Amino acid sequence: MAAIKNQPEKNEITCGLEIHQQLNTRKLYCNCPSTITDDFHYTVKRKLRAVVGESGEVDVAAAEQSRKGKTYHYQCNDENVCLIDLDEEPPRPLREEALHIAIAAAKLLNATFVDEAQPMRKTVVDGSNTTGFQRTTLIARNGKIGNVTIPTIILEEDSARTISEDTETTTFRLDRLGIPLLEISTGPDIKTPEQCQAVAEKLGLLLRSLNVKRGLGTIRQDVNVSVPGGERVEIKGAQELKQLPQLVRLEALRQNTLLAIRDELRKRNVKDVNAQIQDVTPLLSKSQSKVLQTGLANGAAILALRLQGFKGIIGKELQPNRRLGTEFSDRAKARAGVRGIFHSDEMPNYGITADETSALSKTLDLGKDDAFVLVCAQKAQAEQALHAVISRAKEALIGVPKEVRRANDDGTTTFLRMMPGAARMYPETDVLPVRIDNTLIDSVAVPELIENKILRYEKLGLGRDLAELCAKSEKNELFDAAVTKFKKLKPAYIAEVLLTSDKTIKRQSGIDVAPSDEDYLTLLEALEGEHISKESVLEVLKEGKSVKEVIGKYHVLNDTELKRELEKIISENKGKPYNALIGEAMKKLRGKAAGQKIAEMLKELVRGL
Repeated sequence: MAAIKNQPEKNEITCGLEIHQQLNTRKLYCNCPSTITDDFHYTVKRKLRAVVGESGEVDVAAAEQSRKGKTYHYQCNDENVCLIDLDEEPPRPLREEALHIAIAAAKLLNATFVDEAQPMRKTVVDGSNTTGFQRTTLIARNGKIGNVTIPTIILEEDSARTISEDTETTTFRLDRLGIPLLEISTGPDIKTPEQCQAVAEKLGLLLRSLNVKRGLGTIRQDVNVSVPGGERVEIKGAQELKQLPQLVRLEALRQNTLLAIRDELRKRNVKDVNAQIQDVTPLLSKSQSKVLQTGLANGAAILALRLQGFKGIIGKELQPNRRLGTEFSDRAKARAGVRGIFHSDEMPNYGITADETSALSKTLDLGKDDAFVLVCAQKAQAEQALHAVISRAKEALIGVPKEVRRANDDGTTTFLRMMPGAARMYPETDVLPVRIDNTLIDSVAVPELIENKILRYEKLGLGRDLAELCAKSEKNELFDAAVTKFKKLKPAYIAEVLLTSDKTIKRQSGIDVAPSDEDYLTLLEALEGEHISKESVLEVLKEGKSVKEVIGKYHVLNDTELKRELEKIISENKGKPYNALIGEAMKKLRGKAAGQKIAEMLKELVRGL
């Protein structure tokens, strides 16, 4: 059999991005705070099922998920979960503050607003929303960032977060459910992996100019990728910008290899997959395979099917350490909850001997180009798993299936679900639409962009790195207020105090401190009035208490008090040279007077002796 060659690497990659950013407000349709908690007070159990949408059809992805029949457990904390989150009470009107943030984003992207923001229901039956749908509202269309188009700007509610999962149940926590989420989608205008990262970074900077949440998990990037002859594949859950180029490259590799597999199957004249499932339990009942023996001991059956023309293809690598057989296995796991599959391209292996492999080939009547797949599980479960394999094998004859995949840490991807269609959308009946007129649009101020803040801070005397750190920090508004209020202090010094003091204390002393805005302002006010010295700043913050409580201990000495203290040091250290005296003085008086002032006054007193 001739080796299957990957299609040559092509520059023709088409990408689009979907950026999902949590907004820093209360939840979108209730008054609960959008806080994340580590504990919960009670658990609610539910089952969800797919229903017919407005088009009269059941969405394909929803139907597939519903077949699993899973039970969903929802952990609830009374501090951030209410009856609305549990779908036991109608939602409140769409949160105005979140709408204003979405309008500001649309203005920054020069988008065209819709006349009316009409919440829609998007069917979601994977359990991540208690209602079985996600509320999503189109705010504006046809924006632009650089040369990349922005077809839609959407305001929606975030989903519940997954805590644990097995074949029968998934446990969610409802603290994240309902947090306002801004979704910005790009057009298919991105052509290289590097451009994908650059556009995501630029959109991320734009979003940080708004009132959004910060930190891990508050922004998520989904990337859509296709190659010529392939299909749009959506990759969900890229947490880091630096991961995007690798995701794009490896998805392009995967699609080109799948197209090469399709062409090879056509050469072999494979036109359909008419596989019959056979029970081969008696044949392998005495196999030394631990996986098979464990399954058989638990009452499992071993089922197999022949795939005509697939020899050498199931084991073909699509991405590093991921093969077509891996995709068969992913589908079987998703459909039936089995642990995995075996296939002939990896035989003999896993305790299945060469003789057993040969016997299987004979029983299944394999031709020279044929392969087999087998599953060990409860019989009904194994049948479901092999039907999923048959469906995926049929798709191999077409090329690249439309699907949603999950990003892995190494840049590879795993099957998540089929690509949903238009049947999943229908109007929300419990929330009134909001008119977006010129009065509303004009009332929303456009925030200063991060890149413009960086330039402004550089003009204030901050170095480039400090200006960038300050502009991206949550403390930038505090910095602006402090620079306006404290004219005697240099802006660069104010920035250093606000942005680096806590880290310096942690590095030098191992102490974690978290001063409030009020603490910083009190500290800067004392510096401005020369009530404390700069040498005292870290010592004051190191106390880990309210600055107002402890700052009195660090007030600087007036000239008379300083002279008295220095004379006392000289008296207690008679005969010692100036260098020894200055060491004693600095040790005792550091922070109570400026170092230069201490040195000069001590020098005068020593001369006068």
